[in-house]
Amino acid sequence: MSDYYSYGDSHGSLFRRAPLTRQQRRVIRTVLFYATALLVTAVWLVPFVIAVFTSLKTFSDIMAGLSMWRPPTAPTIQNFFEVWETGMAMFFRNTTIITVPSVIGALGMGSLGAYALAFHRFRGARVVLMVFIAGMLIPFQMLLIPVFRFSNLVGLYDTWQGLILFHIAFQTGFCTFFLRGFMKTMPVSILQSARIDGARELLIYRRLVLPLTKPALAALAILQFTWIWNDYLWGLVLLQSDNLKPITLGLVGLQGQFVSSYNLIAAGAIIAASLPIAVFLAFQRHFIHGLTLGAVKE
Repeated sequence: MSDYYSYGDSHGSLFRRAPLTRQQRRVIRTVLFYATALLVTAVWLVPFVIAVFTSLKTFSDIMAGLSMWRPPTAPTIQNFFEVWETGMAMFFRNTTIITVPSVIGALGMGSLGAYALAFHRFRGARVVLMVFIAGMLIPFQMLLIPVFRFSNLVGLYDTWQGLILFHIAFQTGFCTFFLRGFMKTMPVSILQSARIDGARELLIYRRLVLPLTKPALAALAILQFTWIWNDYLWGLVLLQSDNLKPITLGLVGLQGQFVSSYNLIAAGAIIAASLPIAVFLAFQRHFIHGLTLGAVKE
């Protein structure tokens, strides 16, 4: 009893609480962690909830000054149909045409570069890797004028091909850096065994390395898809025709000069975010597995 409580000081009896056990401290840390995670998640979801509320409101509710925090008085999904028919379908199609080849090209070029840098020793390999890393550190804003002039010079301005090629060029560095780190964890003995059996490098890359890097490729594909789908800068610089613009530029076109239909803009934003969210939900298992692979030693 004396280990936990003390009585009889000058001011009367004093109660001293027993020290917490290890299990109790673990429970407290777990509760604090999940409470903090829930708070951060709630704060992060606030803009999305506001966008959903706004997309379901009528224009009269918006003009009446209804608080953006309040749910709509008469919810309607007519905004989604209206914004889809006013051009969002075309912008959605354009973004899909731009994003899918860009992701495939960036992953293909990045995986080839990572394979060469991870499993082959040649003069200048470290320099090539540093060039890829340095390219990731250059702000895109510094490249606007050179890219614009180059695309004009070679006839790629205002074309999907030009935008796709520039997306592939700018994303290849990160893909190479990401996949090289993953491939370096593979045992070299597997490749050496395949070479002894007479397999050529392209066959080793296609039949051996790529299947082993599927988790990393899936995680990287989701990241690249989200980044390219949400790109606004390069579409603004390299495209001029309205029938070629991606969905991010289409959302800007919904804003009027004097009056903006915020309910239509919110509906268009949710439509724009629907496909990346669907892709992530469909492949989240591969995404999490790819990011955490190698984090725990077995």
